[in-house]
Amino acid sequence: MAEEKFEEMTLIGHLTELRKRLMWSFFYILIIFVICFYFADELFAFLANPLVKLLDTEKGQGFIYTALQEAFFTELKIAFFFALFFAFPLIAIQIWRFIAPGLYKKEKSAFLPYLIATPILFFAGGSMVYYIISPLAWSFFLSYQNMGSSGVPIRLEAKMGEYLSLMMRFIFAFGLAFQLPVVLSLMARVGIVTHQSLRKFRKYAIVIAFLAAAFLTPPDPFSQLSLALPIVVLYEISIYIAQLIQKNKDEDK
Repeated sequence: MAEEKFEEMTLIGHLTELRKRLMWSFFYILIIFVICFYFADELFAFLANPLVKLLDTEKGQGFIYTALQEAFFTELKIAFFFALFFAFPLIAIQIWRFIAPGLYKKEKSAFLPYLIATPILFFAGGSMVYYIISPLAWSFFLSYQNMGSSGVPIRLEAKMGEYLSLMMRFIFAFGLAFQLPVVLSLMARVGIVTHQSLRKFRKYAIVIAFLAAAFLTPPDPFSQLSLALPIVVLYEISIYIAQLIQKNKDEDK
C-alpha cells in the first residue's frame, strides 16, 4: 500500500503539498506575529525582567532608545522572535504532515521523537538563559558601575535594541547547544557516528564545549561553566542514546 502511494505522488504533487504546508506555516507566523506585536510591551518587560531587578529604578535607571525608530523596530523584533517560538509546534505539525505520507510506520516512529524533542530542548536552553545565566551575567556587568578610575560616576543606561540583541543571542546560543542530543542521535541513526566513535572523541568534545562557552558567554567563570557543563552532560547523554540505537539495529538484523 505504501509503495502504491509513492508511485501516485508525482513531482507536481510534492511541490503542491510543499506549497500548501509553507502557506499554512506562514499564516501561523503572521497571525501570532500580529498578536505578539500587540503585546510587545509586555513581552519586552518579560525579557528585560532579569536586568530590571538589578537596576536602581527608584533613581530613574532603566532602558533608553537613542534612535527615533529604535523602539518601534525593537518591538518588531520581539514580535517576530516570539512568533517563531510560539508557532514552531504548529510548523512542526506541517513538517510532519508533509513527510509522514512518505515514511513507513517504523520510520515514522523513529522520526517523531526528534520532532518533539527539538522544541523541548530549545525551550530548556532558553529557560536556563532566562532564569540562571542572564541574572548572573547582568550582575557581573553591572559591577562596573561607579568604578571609574578618575572618580567620574559611571551608570548603565541600557539601550532597548542592544539589550534585545544580546538576550536573543544568548537564548539562541543555548537553545542550539541543547540540540546536541538530537543532532548526534540522528547522525548515529544514519550511521555517520557510533557510540564508540563518540567516546573516542569525548576529550575533544569537552575542549570544544569550553571554548564555545568562553566565546558565547560573558567572561565570568560561572556563566562559562553554566554553558559548558550542560553541553558535556548532553554529549554523554548522546553517547548513551547512540548506544541504544546501535543495540536496536543489531537486534533487527
